[in-house]
Amino acid sequence: MKIAQVSPLYESVPPGQYGGTERVVSYLTEEFVKLGHQVTLFASGDSITTAELEPCCSRSLRTDPECVDPLIYHYLMLEKIFDRASQFDLIHFHIDYLHFPLSRRMRTPQLSTLHGRLDLPGLPSLYRQFRDMPLVSISDSQRRPIPWAGWIGRVYHGLPEDLLSLHETPGDYLAFLGRVSQEKRLDRAIEIAKRVGMPLKIAAKVDKADQEYFNVVIKPLLDHSFVEFIGEVGGKEKEEFLGNAYALLFPVDWPEPFGLVMIESMACGTPVIAWPNGSVPEVMEDGVTGFIVNDIAEAARAVENVASLDRRHCRCVFEKRFTATCMAQEYMRIYESLLETVPVEESDFRDSLLDQNLMTHPLAQEATLST
Repeated sequence: MKIAQVSPLYESVPPGQYGGTERVVSYLTEEFVKLGHQVTLFASGDSITTAELEPCCSRSLRTDPECVDPLIYHYLMLEKIFDRASQFDLIHFHIDYLHFPLSRRMRTPQLSTLHGRLDLPGLPSLYRQFRDMPLVSISDSQRRPIPWAGWIGRVYHGLPEDLLSLHETPGDYLAFLGRVSQEKRLDRAIEIAKRVGMPLKIAAKVDKADQEYFNVVIKPLLDHSFVEFIGEVGGKEKEEFLGNAYALLFPVDWPEPFGLVMIESMACGTPVIAWPNGSVPEVMEDGVTGFIVNDIAEAARAVENVASLDRRHCRCVFEKRFTATCMAQEYMRIYESLLETVPVEESDFRDSLLDQNLMTHPLAQEATLST
């Protein structure tokens, strides 16, 4: 199948350090290439991929000092995509709703995975106007503000199975990994560490938009011997950071659409202590991969009970539910259902799979059995 994956341009694919959406786009792209599909990735020029890269700016916009208006580069990317639309069997967008007016007018099948929160003012009006746009959510809870939108599936994020390894022996510190922003509640993580008297290591990104919050609220809380602010981490450094932690603190105070760090932690065998907001109850298994808590006191008690959890079982849950292979399989089912709605003979699809030596793949076998 000829697939276009369309990434935001704010970070490279994959990101060098922090970055959620672009990281997921990378994992999905590489998995489809591995399965033999012809994938074109529309992304920043500093992206690294085994697919065909269609660079839409020279480098990730967050790291480009000359970037003043990121919309300019995204509009230029859209023009490239629609110039090439007829070359693809399907176009998969990861850029929210930016492409909707153009997608509505093109013939190539397309879908959009929404990666952000959907409870913001104005979004209901937009999605009502574009109810014909095929949408995929990354959790069930993400849909709650607009359950009537054009949903055609829900696909949880996944990581390559060999990306992060199991660390069976827990370390002696608590970990926080993510953005420093009001909704991520780093302040709660610091308070939990104080309550239990355990060191807290913070691997976090501070966006320009959150700089004032960091300076006013968080920075004064860092002046303690048990708190270590590391900054952004990636690659092997992230594995060591998460894998050597006693537990990951995920005290979010917003409708978290997914929370990639939770499954990264589970892949390392490290239990997660999280508030029950957004997708957390879908991703977490309370008492198995960690604990879901409602306040600081519960979180402190959860830290004391972490030793009762099996780190190997945390890893097993990850392997069963949250690998890139699982994610790609779910998306392929959605792709196939979309292609069935366009005037293309099913035999053409089977022939293309045969040409790519994919008929041994379970999804291809399902397609054959259904004819």
